[in-house]
Amino acid sequence: MSPATHDSAASGSEFGNAPLSGAEAEKQREAQRNAVVELLRVAPVAEELARRFTAVGHRLYLVGGSVRDALLGRLGGDLDFTTDAHPQRVTELLEGWAETIWDTGIEFGTLGAYRHGTTVEITTLRADTYDRVGRNPEVSFGDTIEGDLLRRDFTVNAMAVEIAERTFVDPYDGMTALLRRRLDTPATPQESFADDPLRMLRAARFVAQLGFEPAERVTEAMTEMASQIERITPERVQAELSKLLCGPYPRQGVEMLVDTGLAEHVLPELPAMRLEIDEHHQHKDVYRHSLVVLDQAIDLERSADPDAEPDLVLRLAALLHDIGKPATRRFESGGGVSFHHHEVVGAKMARKRLRALRYPKDVINDVADLVYLHLRFHGYGEGNWSDSAVRRYVTDAGRLLPRLHKLVRADCTTRNRRKARALQRSYDDLEERIDRIAAEEDLAKVRPDLDGNEIMRLLGIGPGPEVGRAWKHLKELRLDRGPMEYDEAVSELYLWAREQGIRASDE
Repeated sequence: MSPATHDSAASGSEFGNAPLSGAEAEKQREAQRNAVVELLRVAPVAEELARRFTAVGHRLYLVGGSVRDALLGRLGGDLDFTTDAHPQRVTELLEGWAETIWDTGIEFGTLGAYRHGTTVEITTLRADTYDRVGRNPEVSFGDTIEGDLLRRDFTVNAMAVEIAERTFVDPYDGMTALLRRRLDTPATPQESFADDPLRMLRAARFVAQLGFEPAERVTEAMTEMASQIERITPERVQAELSKLLCGPYPRQGVEMLVDTGLAEHVLPELPAMRLEIDEHHQHKDVYRHSLVVLDQAIDLERSADPDAEPDLVLRLAALLHDIGKPATRRFESGGGVSFHHHEVVGAKMARKRLRALRYPKDVINDVADLVYLHLRFHGYGEGNWSDSAVRRYVTDAGRLLPRLHKLVRADCTTRNRRKARALQRSYDDLEERIDRIAAEEDLAKVRPDLDGNEIMRLLGIGPGPEVGRAWKHLKELRLDRGPMEYDEAVSELYLWAREQGIRASDE
């Protein structure tokens, strides 16, 4: 049976879409058919489940993002359903079918289940109301699929497929929006965002993930209501921001945050980088430069491993690497502009902002360290670093070195081709030297030539701060000179001990 279009499907003009041409209408019908085919191919459990519901007089709909992803040919193993059955009845219908059932969302009418590698969430039809103070609704169950879809965030997420009859339900013209890659809301954007301000961040996230163009009324409402995002917890903001940055088009999402004013409330360091350019153009537009660095870092990330997961740490570091510039900008007497120590200030600012957004400690530390280190290379010049300086560069970067390589290369945004080629050649040279020294000395495991136990034995001391200071001194020598013979290391330890007033027992 081919999928039918539900009688409640709206005309495109009702939601800001021009009427479909004949070719577009046929493309729409084909997409609907393909969505059902894709659904049944990827998730045969959907039909199994639907049979259980229809056998006792209930309807089961695939809904929301699952329909959107089926239409885009990217349906995964997590499926969202809605039904006219109430939670207790849903529980009874899942028992004996699901391998596992969980009810952690039952207060919102949602039950989860797992069967044959597929996770499903089933939510009773809802007709919620919001107090517009927080973002959690006053849950009430509805009785129509149209009412349930109306409360959803965007029209591309407000489509459903009635599984048993393979009926396509699209009352708010989400199909047309999907075909035209347009992001709009089923209700007015003002109503939708007042109910749940997080939807404004989700709009920017969908732009970044799907490459959609927001409807003009959506961006207008986001601009008018940007301050409402302060109703949302930092944890939820962080989750949306991370998904945005890990999408295929993060620059578009970031630009939407800044252009609508949302960034002023969630990541104010970004719009602060839009520094006024002096008449002599002595420095770049820091904000635009940072967006280019983000693009170039992602290109390097993908070229290194096209199948790797998006690198959130690298993308955050690329976006934030110059956030210290506004606070450190100085106009020099000769007409130039300086940003002395902006990497130090920027690292502190990045750490503070990411803490406020409740990022995990390891992400905070890694991003701050990359921001701090991103200028170190510019002291390399014409390859005049000593081997000691190269060792320190590698040691200070530690496991972040591959990311630092990408960030430094991405930070070259000059339009002067000769200068750009010179910078790239210089960094090529540095990487070659790192590889050579690493092959000779195993830089990834740089340690003093004497360990803590040997230091204590030679000096005749027990555990304590003197051992740590001796170990650090020997590590500095190791970085400066490279590997030392055992006798040389012992002599250096004794020399240091005498300078510290420690009398070694073996001397």
